[in-house]
Amino acid sequence: MLTALAVEGYRSLRDLVLPLDRLTVVSGANGVGKSNLYRALRLLAGVATDGAIPALAREGGLSSVLWAGPEGLSAGMRDGSVPVQGTVRKNPIALKLGYASDTVGYGVDLGLPVPSGSLFDRDPEVKAEAVWHGPVLRAASLLAERKGPRLRLRTDDGWEASERKLPPWMSMVGESADPRSAPELLEVRDELRAWRFFDAVRTDAEAPARRDAIATRTPVLAADGSDLASALQTIREAGRGDELDAAISRGFRGSELVITGGDGVLRVGLRQPGLLRALGAAELSDGTLRFLLWAAALLSPRPARLLVLNEPETSLHPSLLTALGDLLVAASRDSQVLVVSHAAPLVGRLRDEGALALELVKGTGETTLAGQGRLDRPAWVWPSRK
Repeated sequence: MLTALAVEGYRSLRDLVLPLDRLTVVSGANGVGKSNLYRALRLLAGVATDGAIPALAREGGLSSVLWAGPEGLSAGMRDGSVPVQGTVRKNPIALKLGYASDTVGYGVDLGLPVPSGSLFDRDPEVKAEAVWHGPVLRAASLLAERKGPRLRLRTDDGWEASERKLPPWMSMVGESADPRSAPELLEVRDELRAWRFFDAVRTDAEAPARRDAIATRTPVLAADGSDLASALQTIREAGRGDELDAAISRGFRGSELVITGGDGVLRVGLRQPGLLRALGAAELSDGTLRFLLWAAALLSPRPARLLVLNEPETSLHPSLLTALGDLLVAASRDSQVLVVSHAAPLVGRLRDEGALALELVKGTGETTLAGQGRLDRPAWVWPSRK
C-alpha cells in the first residue's frame, strides 16, 4: 500500500507531500488543484512505463505543466503583505514525482536538456531517478539510482554500474527492469502498471458505453466504457453477481440489471418498476449510465493495486451518492482507492467509513493540504542530480 505521494513543480502543486491510506478521499473548493493532483499521479504512472516524452506530450509538454509561480515564496508573499513577484532562480527547472510505501519508494526528476541546437531542445528528459527500500530515501536504503544516462544497481556484492547508457527520454523503470539483474525496478514497473485511472467517462448520446459490446470476458472496464455490457456480465460470471445486484438495488430501488446477448454482442438493460420492458443503454439517463459504469469499474474481478477516480459524483443525483460510497468502500477491501471529489455527502460518507479525508486549499497560487505544517507531512527526500 502506498503511504505517501509527492509532487514538486507541477502546475499549482509547487511542493506537496500527501499521506495516503487504504481509502483516501481528497476534497476542496473548485480551482484549488484537485484535478492537478489526479493528473500528476497519472503522469507519474505514464513517465515510469511509457517514457517521459509521450506522457508529458499528452499533458501539453513540459512547459505547460510546470509551476508558474516564483521559485520561492517569502513569508510576506504567503500572508499577502507583499505582492507575489518573481525571484532569481537558484535551482534548475524541474518537475518531480514520486511515491512511497512500507516496502519500496520511487522518485523521478524531469528537466530540460542542455541546449545543443537540436530542434528537440524543449523535449523533457529524465535527470535523476531512484528506487529505495522503505518509506524514505536514504543512502543505506537506496536500491537503484540513475543520474543522467548512468544507472547503477545495488547487488549482494555492492554497487554495480550498468554498461548501457539510458536514453534521456526513457525511465530506468521502463527501460531496465529485469527479474534477474534489476528485480527492484521490475517491482516498481509492475506496481505502476497495476494502477487504474477513471476520469470523466462519457455518458452523452454518442458515448461508447451506450453501444453494444463484443461478447468477450472483460475483467477490467475500458477507460471509455465501451465494453460496459461485457464487464458487467464478467462480474456476474466471476461470482460477484450478488454484489452487483445489491448495488443496483441500493441505487435504483426495485430495478434489475439485465444483460442480453446474441450474434457475438452483449447489451445492457435496466428493468424498472412499472415498465413492461427493460430500458437499453441508449435510453438510460446520464446519471444512471454513469452509476452502472462505476459499478463495473469498482466490482472488477481483477482488482487494481491503486484505483484512482476523479470526481465520480459527476451527473449523479445526490440520492445515488450513498450507493456510490458503498461501492468505493467495497473496492477498498481489494484495492487501494484514492477518490478526488467535491461532493460533501460523498466525502462525509467515506469519512464515516474510516477513509482518510484530505482537504486541499490554495493560497498565492499554490495548492497545499489544509492544516499540514512542515513537521506534519510525511518525510520525503528527492533523488539528487549530482
